[in-house]
Amino acid sequence: MARLPRLSIAGCPHHVLQRGNNRQAVFMDDADRSRYMVLLGDAASRFKVAVHAYVLLDNHVHLLLTPADAEGLAQTMQALGRAYVRYFNDRHGRSGTLWEGRYRSAPLEGAPYLLPCLVWLDTHPQRAGLASEPAAYGWSSHGHYVGQRMDRLITPPDAYWALGNTPFAREAAYAELVRAGLGAPMERAFTRFAQGGWPMGGAAFAAELAQVGGRRTVRGRAGRPKKPPAAAE
Repeated sequence: MARLPRLSIAGCPHHVLQRGNNRQAVFMDDADRSRYMVLLGDAASRFKVAVHAYVLLDNHVHLLLTPADAEGLAQTMQALGRAYVRYFNDRHGRSGTLWEGRYRSAPLEGAPYLLPCLVWLDTHPQRAGLASEPAAYGWSSHGHYVGQRMDRLITPPDAYWALGNTPFAREAAYAELVRAGLGAPMERAFTRFAQGGWPMGGAAFAAELAQVGGRRTVRGRAGRPKKPPAAAE
């Protein structure tokens, strides 16, 4: 079956997943991670994509991005992917592909899912056994949102600004969201929807995206489609 085209909606946040080919490592050390972040910032600025959050794991990356136009997300990820592969291959004396095919992306209905997606990214290293707590992992945007450091790459979404009237209030409120966590069902949902490229949101949101994106936005039922009933003689 032909793959559905990716949804890329102007002004809509997208949870983006990019994996190493055959789950191979895409970062060998912090120098690789630093270079990836520079290239991400360059591509996002060039194609007018807001970077809300990121987390870099050894063999994959999660991003939360909002493109200003329908082409910006794909342009950003293509430019970033190609530039990073050139850098990685040159530095590590290798050739060939690095990424597992095309990136995956899932549009998010902002209000119900944007802050939970931030929390999901921040807590991912802890779930993966790479850190004892989100604050102990240096390669995510968590530190920016809880006041540990200033990350110029990050554009906080409106939902974050609504958490409080002062930086301290927002940082404390967001830290509490991270401490509370999402619960296993929501954690699994973010993983499933990102991998499948399906939008996360209500029925009205899915219907709106189907109209804008020109493709179905809900999963079909597994198995063969049912045959229509036979016509009466």
